[in-house]
This record gives sequence, structure tokens and C-alpha cells, in this order.
Amino acid sequence: MKRQSVLLVLLTLVIGCSTLSRKRAANQVSSTSSTGIQQPKLVVGIVVDQMRYDYLTKFYDYYGDDGFKRLMNNGFNAVNHHFNYVPTYTAPGHASIYTGTTPANHGIIGNNWYDKVAKQSIYNVYDNNRVSIGTNGEDGKMSPERLLTSTVTDELKLHTQDRAKVIGISIKDRGAILPAGHLADAAFWFKGKDEARFITSDFYKEELPQWVADYNDSGKAKSYLTEWNTLYPIETYKASGTDLNNYEKPPRGKEKAVFPYDLKELAAENGNYDLLKATPFGNTVVADLAIAALEGEQLGKDDVTDFLAVSFSSTDYIGHQYGVNSVEVMDTYLRLDLEIARFLKELDDKVGVGNYTLFLTADHGAVHVPAYLHDKGLQAGYFDSRTLREKLKDHVKKEFGNDAIIENVSNEQVFLNYKVLNDINIDHKYIQRYIADYLLGLDNVQKVFTRYEMTQGSFTEGTAALIQKGFHQKRSGDVMYVLDNAVISYSKTGSTHGSAHAYDTHVPCIFYGAGINAGRTARPIFITDIAPTVSTLLGIAFPNGCTGTPINEALFEK
Repeated sequence: MKRQSVLLVLLTLVIGCSTLSRKRAANQVSSTSSTGIQQPKLVVGIVVDQMRYDYLTKFYDYYGDDGFKRLMNNGFNAVNHHFNYVPTYTAPGHASIYTGTTPANHGIIGNNWYDKVAKQSIYNVYDNNRVSIGTNGEDGKMSPERLLTSTVTDELKLHTQDRAKVIGISIKDRGAILPAGHLADAAFWFKGKDEARFITSDFYKEELPQWVADYNDSGKAKSYLTEWNTLYPIETYKASGTDLNNYEKPPRGKEKAVFPYDLKELAAENGNYDLLKATPFGNTVVADLAIAALEGEQLGKDDVTDFLAVSFSSTDYIGHQYGVNSVEVMDTYLRLDLEIARFLKELDDKVGVGNYTLFLTADHGAVHVPAYLHDKGLQAGYFDSRTLREKLKDHVKKEFGNDAIIENVSNEQVFLNYKVLNDINIDHKYIQRYIADYLLGLDNVQKVFTRYEMTQGSFTEGTAALIQKGFHQKRSGDVMYVLDNAVISYSKTGSTHGSAHAYDTHVPCIFYGAGINAGRTARPIFITDIAPTVSTLLGIAFPNGCTGTPINEALFEK
């Protein structure tokens, strides 16, 4: 009798464990790290350029079940996820996602910034010592040389003794290079113009891999230069504004920004295949190559975790041109939803359900077109940064007799010429405050901070803390100004980004797949928390400049 009771208990335990195992199957894989967290065969990082958080909710009813909804409903959704620094641009965003720190440490303070040593503006990934691969010209002369800290992808390569494969793919060079890091096997970005092909740099390879060359030779990318019309009847697009309005910029050669767009007809006046970048088909090209990489690189096929970093950039080009509230943006996200569903299906088929972990986020958000907000009765406007340098030079010349004090004005920063200051014996702290007071007196300037304040103080909250986390002592300027909410230095059509305001900082953060709990949180999560979460999942070292913390509730522990 006792034996039967024991057998019954054992049988109940086996059945219970079996049932629990089936429930966990979609979110875990068989191998387990020493941390007790389930490890994937492949990690996929997806960055959607210029994706506001509310694009998940605003278009939710229009999405299918297999793209964004699949990730939201079956993954871990951090609904209060923000950037914790400024400026909110593409290059700093991608760098921060993968390094787990801010520009104060990783050094990517903008897409371009003024180099105080070289006395010129520089591009974040341009490297004159490199050679283009897959094309002529300078489009491939790129590298992560200016990224000062390691990435989670670098740490994976180090942890696995270089056995892990790391690949970066994007329309934009910076969207492929910065996530892939310093030790990547490859990064590929798209050259439009007359070529419509993916290229790379000799930083990674001496020639394109065969699978990339095959895609380029297939002419598939060129075939997308076709008509862009709405995916569904335009009258059903109730989550956007009207198609015809005054807040959008049409492509050259088209009088009004309205559907449909004949891309073949417009190509000649819009950079030929560069035009694809500002259409949803740019995202399709990226999805094509990401899927080709799964097979071409045999990602997720062995016991060593690989990493595929994918950045969809066309959303940014389209947002800049047509604005947050446009039919064009809405249609782009409905089409991107289908691309993500297609990509997930390929991951299921090629890597296996429960064998991969994916995260989706964005490098920044975007503001509604201020002209649109103003017409709706909200406070919004424009700031003329183009004339600011000359105004500042005139102002300091009247007081100090020398306008060479102002060396550069860019990225809402003022750079001073310290040699001139020393020659005419002006106290650095005094001149910084003098310029700050002048800027604060200008219309639409909300706050101003000086280098002295950034280096001597320690801010823990508010705009000052965001400025400080984006301030790199060697690379940043001497006076930083912040514009009023919904005030931008931009054209009166289209949207932009870069500020400390919530419309630029609030972006999606979803984890899905192996080792991930299904659920959601509304507690504050920051962009710097993504990399250490992935590191914890993989049981590897955090990136060497990491200041974020793991999102523990997202991680499934055995």
C-alpha cells in the first residue's frame, strides 16, 4: 500500500512537471547557464529608428497577430521605458542600447559633432583609414573606432573565445556598425544611389560573403522601386491625420505628399535607389538580408550563442519627411508589422521556437510637427539655430572685443576657443555663465547649462541629469541649451528629435523568447538596462562601461 502511494505521488510529480514544461517551452531552451537562466542559441536585437512608444498602442488594432502583437502579448513589455540622457539621436541611441551606458562614457555624443582638436565636424563612424568593400567611393570607409566602450556583442565574442558569430545589418552604416561593436564578424549597410546593394568595410572583411553578394546580384532590392500605395484602403486609416495637409514634404518631382507614390518616376530626382530609404521597402530590404544571414552564416545552429543586430531605419527617414501623424508613417508601421512577422516565422523555422531571444526597442522617438500642434492650439514653435552663431559672436564682441571666442555652435552646444580666452585673459567659468545668461534670455530657450556645472556638480534628476549623462568631458561643448517643449530647429514640415522631452525619450522595450518571462511593467526602465539584461541572460560580463541594471523581472529563472 505504501509502495502504491509512493508511486502515485511520483506519477503526480511527473505529470505536473511535464505540464509546466510545456507551458515554458516557448520561452526557454534546453541549455542552462550557471546562473540558472535559460540560454538561447541566437539573440536578435531589433532597433526601429524613430519609433515612439505610442506606435505600439496607436496602431495596435491595425496590426496582425504575428508581428508586434505577438511580441507584446507573449513577451515582456516595459511600457515606461525611456532614454536617460540627451541628445536623442540615432548614433548615441544605438551605442547606448548595446553598451549599456550613456554618451558620457561611450563617447558617441551625436551623429556628427565638432572635434575640438581637428577643428572640424566629424561623422560618428567615418574612418579614413578604412577601405570600402562592395562598392567604390567612401560609403564603406567606416568603423566603430570612435565608440569608447565595449558592447554586449563584444563581450559575447570575448566570452566565447570568438566562437560566437555577431552580425549587424541596417540601411544606415551607424545602425549596423555600433550595435555589432568592435569584434563583430561583419556589419552590412545599404548603398542606394545607382547601386542598391549592401556594402561593408575592410575593418570586417576583405570581400563580401557569398550570401551577401548573391543578394546584391539577385536584383531583389532594385525590384522594390515600384509604386508605394497604402496597404489597406486609405479611408480605413483612422489612426493618422488626413493624407493631404500642410505638414509634410513631398519627394522632389511630386507636387503634393499624397498617395500613391510612383517610385520609378520619382527616382531620378531623389537619388535613384536612395529613394527606397524613405519608403517602407527600405525595411523590406533589411528584413531580406537579415533572413539571408540566418542561412548564410548558419546562425543559431550550434551550442554557442550567436547575435544578429538588425536596425530598421526607413521609419526615421519617413518620419522626418512626413511627420508623426502622417498616413505615410502609419502605413510604414503596418508594413513593418508584416516584415517582423515574416522575420519571426523564419526564426521559428531556421532556429526553432524556444531557441532564440529577441528584444525590440528604438534609438529615439519624435515630436509631432510643431506647425500641426500650433494649429491645434498647443504651445509649439521653431527656433532658428542657423543664425545663433553670428548672434553670439556679435554679443561677445561687444563685451570683450573679440568674436573668435565663439568657435562653434552645433547640436545645441556652444564650443569656446580656449586659446583666445587665455590670450585675452578671460576666466573660463565667467564666460560660460555670461553666454548662458544670454541664451536664457532668448525666446524658446528653456534651460541652459555650463561645462563648469556639468563637471563640478552631480545631478540625479530632471533635465540637468539627462544633460550630464550625455556630456562627455573631452568631446562635448562648453554651454548647452534646451529648447521649450515642442520647439525644434527644423523645417516646418516633418518631424525630428534630439531633445530631453518625453516624446523623444519614451520608446518601446520588449523582450521575447528563450529565458524571458511573459508580462509587463510600468516601473521606470532605461535604455541602458537592455545590454545588462542580455548579459545576465547569457551569463557573460557586462560591457565595460555599463551603468544600467538588468531588468530582473523580464528574466525567467529555472
